Amino acid sequence: MDQQLERILQNVQKPARYTGGEYNQTVKDKSAVDLRIAFCFPDTYEIGMSNLGLRILYGVLNGIDGVWCERVFAPWADMEEQIRKSGPALCALESGDPVSEFNVVAFSVGYELSYANVLNMLDLAGIPLRSSDRPDGSPLVIAGGSCCYNPEPLSDFIDLFVVGEGEEVICELVDVFRNTETGARGSANGTLRGVISGKTELLKAAAEIKGVYVPSLYDVSYNDDGTIDRVSPCGDAAFPVEKRMVHDLDKSYYPIDTIVPSTELVHDRVVLELFRGCIRGCRFCQAGHVGRPLRSRSYEVLIEQGIAAVESSGYDEIALLSLSTSDYEQLFDLCDGLLDWCEPRRINLSLPSLRADNFSVELMVRAQKVRKSGLTFAPEAGTQRLRDVINKNLTEEELLGTCSVAFEGGWNGVKLYFMLGLPTETDEDVTAIADITHAILHSWKKYAKNKSRGVRITLSTSCFVPKPHTPFQWEPQITETEYLRRVGLLRNALRSKSITYKWHSPEQGFVEAALARGDRRLGAVIEAAWRNGARLDSWSEFFNAERWQAAFDECGLDPDFYALRERSPDETLPWSVVSAGVSAEHLLSERAAALAGVKTPDCREQCSSCGACQM
Repeated sequence: MDQQLERILQNVQKPARYTGGEYNQTVKDKSAVDLRIAFCFPDTYEIGMSNLGLRILYGVLNGIDGVWCERVFAPWADMEEQIRKSGPALCALESGDPVSEFNVVAFSVGYELSYANVLNMLDLAGIPLRSSDRPDGSPLVIAGGSCCYNPEPLSDFIDLFVVGEGEEVICELVDVFRNTETGARGSANGTLRGVISGKTELLKAAAEIKGVYVPSLYDVSYNDDGTIDRVSPCGDAAFPVEKRMVHDLDKSYYPIDTIVPSTELVHDRVVLELFRGCIRGCRFCQAGHVGRPLRSRSYEVLIEQGIAAVESSGYDEIALLSLSTSDYEQLFDLCDGLLDWCEPRRINLSLPSLRADNFSVELMVRAQKVRKSGLTFAPEAGTQRLRDVINKNLTEEELLGTCSVAFEGGWNGVKLYFMLGLPTETDEDVTAIADITHAILHSWKKYAKNKSRGVRITLSTSCFVPKPHTPFQWEPQITETEYLRRVGLLRNALRSKSITYKWHSPEQGFVEAALARGDRRLGAVIEAAWRNGARLDSWSEFFNAERWQAAFDECGLDPDFYALRERSPDETLPWSVVSAGVSAEHLLSERAAALAGVKTPDCREQCSSCGACQM
């Protein structure tokens, strides 16, 4: 370990975040490497290392001869203080080399409140923030992740975005990077072929790859009312940029030899990805829409991957990952196959993301064979009317029936997630959340066989955030004042000490909505907020709403314009520059169905003609 780093680690709370050296990390001979990539996750080590996407791309890139991908995470405040005061610039974990020496700096951006962290990490690395200020020879700064379905707020800072799933497109980008002279700075042996000369030519070549968006190749003009007049691609740049997706998950890379962390993670276990996409079509859910069409792994492949990953890592838990685990058609076969191996070895099998409408006694027995995990359900809305509006195909009877089965089977706790501020929500919908929660409590009193331990019901609400590429992308968010009024209405309707009520910060939800639906003018706001101290905003102890409001004021922009304004169907939306595969016509028809309270069958019952399956 570098002596300077060793010295400053004595002054931070969790030094293991910054040391590297974990089992199964990839270390290469720099003399044999011609392209170095710093994979940057704009949050802390324990958050980033819980991200399966990071582990997948890390393995894919390090599987390419001559390419070395290393990890970089956002430092906590104490480490940032040490770096700025006396320490080295931001460094990668594997080699300890400064990020500024890498050819490519790649960010995975999955949450809008991490935008300021992107700028902070660039600054700590000594890299100019804005793409236009970085000369040839500077590291190329790229980004991927779910936030790139609206890349515009970060477009001043990112040279190119990957829209969609990255396993295949990143390999194609590597070929382009290795053919450019601009990447030679930072490579150990300077062997890049140099067929492409200069950053501008590199970006033009990269833009020819499906799924790559280069902001500098597009001009945006605005109307007098602040809305977008038009987005104009330069030359032959694609419009819109179509997302990339992996079609055959059985053949796609899975990180069997996964890194074993040196400190505790948020999700510290083997994770098996069952499928991508979702059949349900919940109208508020961005992940379900941009992930279409549904693509599954076979249960045989998943069993092999799970066993191999546990043997390689030594983990004692396997978690199944998807947007709706109980919709996996081969779930029983998968559970049986894994449990035959896991049970005698005391390896726990965790089944998160279960739906209350198809939870069964048989599934419950499988889930508790080794260790009983907690139950979590997300009804999202309190009344059937509002659940029909959001297309949440779940009835109160199904939820109560599921909880009754669980309580009778020995569970004594359940977590429930709802949203406040959904389109058309009324006070009756809000108080109905309390009614459902009390009904679940009554179900425990009626069906639980052992009441001596009591029951724990945790109810959580968050503020609805309208997201791009969903049927609700045109809807306004409710104000912070109104959200807190509804929180108070619900809190006053709860009457039992067995129910714990938690609500998320409306201030964070407001900034999230403004950034999620923002245009490229918000780059100035993000930079102003960062210069005034914004970083680690997803952590409540760091988030400061006044700082963000001051940044909007400084830039002459109104956050209400982005978060609280209903959009016209005729308006050019900032994210129209990219396509998630779901047509605007389909989203508008789903919006109309929502306002009429009409449900849409899931994809297995009726093709929605959204267009995604034709990609």
